[in-house]
Amino acid sequence: MRLTDLRPLMARRRDGALSFERFRTDPTVAVLRWPDDVLEQFLFDHGDNTAFINDYNTIDLRDITWQLETIPAAHFTGMTTGASDEGCIENYAKNPVHWVAVRPPQVALHWETHGTWLRPPLLIERRLLDPAAGGLQVLEGRTRVGVLRGRLREHLHVAPDHQTWVARQ
Repeated sequence: MRLTDLRPLMARRRDGALSFERFRTDPTVAVLRWPDDVLEQFLFDHGDNTAFINDYNTIDLRDITWQLETIPAAHFTGMTTGASDEGCIENYAKNPVHWVAVRPPQVALHWETHGTWLRPPLLIERRLLDPAAGGLQVLEGRTRVGVLRGRLREHLHVAPDHQTWVARQ
């Protein structure tokens, strides 16, 4: 199953005819057995995003297993995202205070108190995209990772480790 196979479902979501609850229990999606947080951030929110389709449509979604993992802050400093969004993480990193300020107040409070994001972003093992590639790539959460990089650069409070959802084969 590829992202483009979800087009009928995504059309219903766009039309407002499909809540997240109905989306997650649709047989097409339920077969994946992904965590709700991942389903919502990736497929429900971005399953019909052209950039996502361009970058991730080659992956058979049934081959992915998601795990909540702890990743050291230093590992995010050079992490890339999909080619369609190249450079966007660094754009967010240029002004981390702004990108936190435009979010709900609990996001800023969480950064100040815990030095990390409120909701774990999604990372994908790069070899799922290119068998010769190594490491992890930001799938969803480019703003969060940009804020982390910017906070590191500006010497603002950042926790040493961060929770993320990681897609592996």
